[in-house]
Amino acid sequence: MTSKEPEIFFYQRGYKKTVKCSYLSVSLIGIILSACSLAVVQPNPISEAESRVTKVPPTLASLPTPIRTATLTPEPTATPTETPASSETPSVTPTEEPTITSSPTHAILRGIVIPDKVSCRYGPGAMYLYLYGMVKGARQEIVGRTDTGKWLLTRARGDKTVCWVKADLMAIQGDVMGVEMVYPDKYKLPVSPYYAPLTGVNAQRKGNEVVISWNAITLRAGDSESPNSPLYVAETWVCQNGQLVFTPIGAYTNIVNVADETGCVQPSHGRVYLAEKHGYAGPSEIPWPPAE
Repeated sequence: MTSKEPEIFFYQRGYKKTVKCSYLSVSLIGIILSACSLAVVQPNPISEAESRVTKVPPTLASLPTPIRTATLTPEPTATPTETPASSETPSVTPTEEPTITSSPTHAILRGIVIPDKVSCRYGPGAMYLYLYGMVKGARQEIVGRTDTGKWLLTRARGDKTVCWVKADLMAIQGDVMGVEMVYPDKYKLPVSPYYAPLTGVNAQRKGNEVVISWNAITLRAGDSESPNSPLYVAETWVCQNGQLVFTPIGAYTNIVNVADETGCVQPSHGRVYLAEKHGYAGPSEIPWPPAE
């Protein structure tokens, strides 16, 4: 019995084409297909951990921010100008505020403390509040004075804190009258935030004596600087030997007397403060009686 050769059919463009081949050819084709099936790469199985991860679609917050490339633009060359070093430097327009510059209008002197201990105070007199103490040999700059030059406004070199020292307690290099007179117009006492200005201020003249009075005040416990500190300070500008002289008076009661002569061109005047450890309440102006 004659074996029939297998036939292989190919379909091409709508018609069938028959190709006869031998058993050997078919066997070779089977071997080749088996080899190809072994070469197919199987995908790696997803691990258990990976299969549990839920992928979240990116939001606007998670998307990377695009990086902007900066374009370098040449900067214009600035014309140099003089900028004030600080607010203390005076401007072109003159003001009434006291200033200290490298070339002052008034002299700045230097002094050395003579006694073993000296009190530096908030105001130009022993009746004013205490600020700090200095010891013998301490060096101070002298930046201001009273009208007579008996009290000097000083500061440590390089420091902005100023306080008042009696002139005869310092060895001074130069003439103190060449220093600017700063009190009362260019120096202000610290203000008390706890007490109101004095009321009921009155003044009566008896010849060359003026009696000043006001309503008494009692400080709260602990508000006095010390048991020996004056409760009031009366600042008066009175006529003495034809000159108007600054005369401060410390008082423990609500009445003081001051001598006031005739013969001055400028009128006498004054004001009064309440003093407590935080500062001064006032001032309250004194209605000065005219000279007789």
